[in-house]
Amino acid sequence: MGLLDQLAGQVMGSLSGQQDQPGSTSGAMGAVMALVERAGGVPALLEQLRASGLGDQVASWIGTGANHAISGEQLSSAVGDGALAQVARQSGIEPSALSGALAGLLPQVIDHLSPNGNMPSEDLLSQGLNMLKGKLFN
Repeated sequence: MGLLDQLAGQVMGSLSGQQDQPGSTSGAMGAVMALVERAGGVPALLEQLRASGLGDQVASWIGTGANHAISGEQLSSAVGDGALAQVARQSGIEPSALSGALAGLLPQVIDHLSPNGNMPSEDLLSQGLNMLKGKLFN
């Protein structure tokens, strides 16, 4: 579990400066997890983003270089307003702030879930996200 603990620490460390923004870090991470679950897992969400024309950005999050940003509008267009409305209800984040918060956080989460430019198996991704959820909500 050392790698997963390290991953959780890295994500938490990189997100610690965002705790005073709308929807606390735990709320925003909960929203990321809800979005991933709604899409059917990390690979399915990434495929949905690629199919919406965000392939270069997704590749940058997985790769070892700088992460390319996406806007809240791009994320909303890719996943749909209905999906974001449901995630907003689940996470308690205002719908008007959610797409921007997710667009800022999702690249960091995917980057930390893909060490050395490789996406781990779905099982390992699920374990990592569940561990992050446990650290945030316990």
